[in-house]
Amino acid sequence: MANVFYIIGGSGAGKDSLIDYVKKHLSENEPIEFVRRYITRPSTAGGENHLALTEEEFLQYKDNDHFVMNWFSHNTHYGIGTEINHWLSKNISVVMNGSRAYLSEAINKYPDIIPILISVDPLILSERLCSRGRESYDEIQKRIAQAVELESTAEHPNMITIENNASLEEAGDHLLSVITNKLSNKCA
Repeated sequence: MANVFYIIGGSGAGKDSLIDYVKKHLSENEPIEFVRRYITRPSTAGGENHLALTEEEFLQYKDNDHFVMNWFSHNTHYGIGTEINHWLSKNISVVMNGSRAYLSEAINKYPDIIPILISVDPLILSERLCSRGRESYDEIQKRIAQAVELESTAEHPNMITIENNASLEEAGDHLLSVITNKLSNKCA
């Protein structure tokens, strides 16, 4: 059975960087796909490699059942396309950048989901958010408060927490190990 690796964490926690790290270091033979989200944010905004849609396009995709998951956060729409069901039906696991607020719905759709929480110290998170330059001071403070709440309220019996307070390699190797161990266990 294929796995759904549902990566969550506060904005600036390093989810995209860690997913990219795993993508670069995972064996090419692994049956796994990395989901590109549909987002109402310009492709030039930096961060993850996403499929940029206008709000009108996003709502049309949603109305046409193009998404298996979708949510709205920080004035932005996010969607996960139906292609993940095709991959899962072919016994191909998926890694996706998810939303903690959407986790309970994701669990209802994919009961065997493996949620992975990326945890970051609030001071380090503040530095990262400031350096990326996308948010105002007030927005950064709000995101830090949300991240702290996320870490205290994110619950699932299979939740795995990865600390991302040191080097990208350290947290990346931990995430890579979690994913490769889960992939190898499914075949056992």
